[in-house]
Amino acid sequence: MANQKGALEGFYRLIMRRNSVYVSFIIAGAFFGERAVDYGVHKLWESKNVGKRYEDISVLGQRPMEE
Repeated sequence: MANQKGALEGFYRLIMRRNSVYVSFIIAGAFFGERAVDYGVHKLWESKNVGKRYEDISVLGQRPMEE
């Protein structure tokens, strides 16, 4: 229990002591968290829709050859 208290005190001293550092930490965390969630959802959507996307259908987007 004492080790956890020390970790919380270290976190407070490093991040939360100054308001500008704390706000910057929150903004950076929100930005990188959003990027991580966006990447994960995009990869999940692609894996669940293989063969159904426009890029996967070879006949779409091709014009018939006229001779």
